[in-house]
Amino acid sequence: MKQAKFMNTVPAMRLKAAFAVFLALLAAVMLVMAATRVSKIAASPAEAYLTETFTRAPEEEEENEDAKYCTAIYVYEAPDGSTYLLPVEYTPEEYEALPEDATVEGYVYADAENRFAFDHAPDGRELAKARRSFYAGQEEATFGVAMACALAALGLCVMRVFGKHFTDYEQIWFISILVLAAVFSILFPEEEANGVNGLIIMALYLLDTFLNILCELLISKQSKWNFIVSVFVELTEIAICIVLMYRFATLASTLFFWLPCDIISFVNWHKHPDRQEEELTVVRTLKGWQEALIIFGIVVWTVGLGYFLTTLDLGSDFFKSRTIEVIVCYMDACATAVGIANGLFILFRFREQWIAWYIEAALEAVMNILAGQYVLLILKLGYFTNTTYGYIKWTKYIRGAEKQ
Repeated sequence: MKQAKFMNTVPAMRLKAAFAVFLALLAAVMLVMAATRVSKIAASPAEAYLTETFTRAPEEEEENEDAKYCTAIYVYEAPDGSTYLLPVEYTPEEYEALPEDATVEGYVYADAENRFAFDHAPDGRELAKARRSFYAGQEEATFGVAMACALAALGLCVMRVFGKHFTDYEQIWFISILVLAAVFSILFPEEEANGVNGLIIMALYLLDTFLNILCELLISKQSKWNFIVSVFVELTEIAICIVLMYRFATLASTLFFWLPCDIISFVNWHKHPDRQEEELTVVRTLKGWQEALIIFGIVVWTVGLGYFLTTLDLGSDFFKSRTIEVIVCYMDACATAVGIANGLFILFRFREQWIAWYIEAALEAVMNILAGQYVLLILKLGYFTNTTYGYIKWTKYIRGAEKQ
């Protein structure tokens, strides 16, 4: 096995450890400080401030004909000059019938720092939740930076502890992708979706990125241990699909195909070690007629499953446009079909799994752009670079085995 010449030297190992400790401590301090501030402010008393009539302000509203729900904005201007905005959701039919000068009764509650408007009288739990969410939102940047630091620290720890198993290129690639993902998580924070805080969504994205690139790296090294990491990848991606209520073809294939496939693949790869290097698994290539049958199956699957997914309406507010949702349904079906092919290729140790992974990564990247999941584009960048690396390594291995 090729060893790292630079990244595993004593100075480099010490540097990785020092940065990991520094980033972990920085993340912990930032999290504690932000959480303390939120708890302190949210725990302060809140009392009813006023009950007033809010008037609709159409100029404040954004139009979206494909949206499942439409938001009307109501405004109240207090005598002291303060302006309160009150968003209220309606179905498209209700929104169309809404007069431009419509009014609602607004309930405003005040604490030492802010005032909160509702279109109904909230109970204590609802008011407390709204306050915590608001003040946590004010600290969102701090929480985001803390998560980014924690992610980078985790990556450095992995390469510090297991560095002897990876080359210089592999270590630099792994750390670089994590750092880029951390930076993008700060620059493009996630908003709340389906009642789930954006920070939780971003945490899932970052965990998914970490596990995926580690799994991809192990596959390129022909290591059977990639399947153990992959189990945690699947669990994370199931959680993302449930939280966002989208990409149900991916959810189903992950639950019923990928999880069992990971376990079976681990056993199969364990049975086919290389004779000279037991850490490697023997890999091979497909025949032409097999590729043609697989392509035909992918096309049929995409059309059939894609159409079925467009008939479902599960009420997710992640996509604001029905047109984009339909496009994603067909792309999700295609990505699922290619992913299943990829899983079978990996199970039977075929080099073509890298080609399938190229296609799936491209589809995933387009869906991420349509969904505004920009931090996950860093993961796709990692896929493309590592897929090239893995394809070259597997090809060299196969050619070397044919000459023996």
